[in-house]
Amino acid sequence: MRTGSVSRKTTETEITVEINLDGTGSYDNQTGVGFFDHMLDQLSRHSLIDFKIRAKGDYHIDDHHTVEDTGIALGQALVQALGDKRGINRYGECHLPMDDAQVRAALDLSARPFLVWNVDIPTQKIGTFDTELVREFFTAFATHGGITMHIDQLHGVNSHHIVEAAFKAVARALRTAVETDPRKAEDIPSTKGAL
Repeated sequence: MRTGSVSRKTTETEITVEINLDGTGSYDNQTGVGFFDHMLDQLSRHSLIDFKIRAKGDYHIDDHHTVEDTGIALGQALVQALGDKRGINRYGECHLPMDDAQVRAALDLSARPFLVWNVDIPTQKIGTFDTELVREFFTAFATHGGITMHIDQLHGVNSHHIVEAAFKAVARALRTAVETDPRKAEDIPSTKGAL
């Protein structure tokens, strides 16, 4: 089974992440940040990657460290679960509509981390959640997961819809990228022979 398990403890956060790339999209996420848990649930459900995430952070300051460090640990767990990446599709993309919002995500599990972020979230908060943390999460996830990730907002006026569409679009793209290509199940998907 392609699984990853990471524990990360700093003076700011304590996080454990367990994932199964060959799951069904079952999730059990408890970060102490309600809206973020909702987004992690979407990421799991629509990627079909099982998630179990536990996080404790310095909430008395804000949610920044918890969100960012969860992205770091999730990226590290993804790298662990992918191993040498033999047989994967490697690439994935999705145009995700959600009511007024449409977000496009394209990614490459290249081991060359890069985030292109063309998303304009119109409000600073969704409930009590700081919307600037969405980009921080994806930056940490892409960097530590070795993902080239492009997220582009095509439409949208409602902050919740825009952010949720981004998470779901990335999830669907990730689902395709981590799946095994039956025509090349024993090969590394690169002319270099390594990723």
